[in-house]
Amino acid sequence: MSRLKEQYDNEIKDAMIKKFGYKNVMEVPKLDKIVVNMGVGEAKENAKILEAAVKDMEAITGQKAVTTKAKNAIANFKIRENMPIGCKVTLRGEKMYEFADRLINLALPRVRDFRGVNPNAFDGRGNYALGIKEQIIFPEIEYDKVDKVRGMDVIFVTTAKTDEEARELLTLFNMPFAK
Repeated sequence: MSRLKEQYDNEIKDAMIKKFGYKNVMEVPKLDKIVVNMGVGEAKENAKILEAAVKDMEAITGQKAVTTKAKNAIANFKIRENMPIGCKVTLRGEKMYEFADRLINLALPRVRDFRGVNPNAFDGRGNYALGIKEQIIFPEIEYDKVDKVRGMDVIFVTTAKTDEEARELLTLFNMPFAK
């Protein structure tokens, strides 16, 4: 069992119950899934770029990535319908906690001039979105083999009803929110 999952089961649940006064253990918010998404706009000219992005994504998450396709044709961007333009991974269970642990404790501290993540990036329903500018902050990516620096979106989907509950949950997971 991952360290974060153990920590959630032993300490975080109790802290959340104390703070919000839940009557039932099942009311306590928990991480549902983490979605990692990488948009690769340059893939329209060169399919190899998308393959490299998928390879990076799979190395970072430890799970097979799914390519995402354009829903509509956009002439200004030279994009046709069903053209592959990105990749995503949905992490649940053990792999989700492993990834969250690595992101919070290894990758985010490696960001240059890091002052914390935006504490206001909640969507109103208890989900948190985080943008990463470069994939090289992850220890799994070999700096020399990177063809191009790409960013990605990481979305933490929780069962929390409000942003306040979700913020407290992620704070207890040691998410480094900016003050």
